[in-house]
Amino acid sequence: MKKLWISLSLVAAGFFAFAQEESNPNAPVIKFNQETIDYGTIDQGADGNREFVFTNEGKEPLIITKATGSCGCTVPTWPREPIAPGEKGTIKVKYDTKRIGSFSKSVTINSNATNPVKVVRIKGVVKKVEPAKTVPEKEEKTSMMQK
Repeated sequence: MKKLWISLSLVAAGFFAFAQEESNPNAPVIKFNQETIDYGTIDQGADGNREFVFTNEGKEPLIITKATGSCGCTVPTWPREPIAPGEKGTIKVKYDTKRIGSFSKSVTINSNATNPVKVVRIKGVVKKVEPAKTVPEKEEKTSMMQK
């Protein structure tokens, strides 16, 4: 009987904690212009910087506490100051374009929004860039002499 009461107490506590989170009608709401950025096909070593633009559609300031890339090749930067209601902000993402091949990575954003954990994604293909061929010095002199 004691175990039953403990179990019911834990279920009730979980229910009330969930209900409290949902009941704040003024809570910040994070809304992204796009949740996936497609780099398309880019050259090896190309600019890997992109930005996710978002708006705080809630009635209280939005505070982003952390943004984490799914691997070391995806590095996010987020605003440290609160985003006022109705204001826009950006989360910058830098992907390491030295890595050849297709990629699909995620950035997990933690905040005080109604949905406290949000995942956005980047994807694309990095193609290898062949180094420019140089003419050996001997061949260059010979071709110049023939002219």
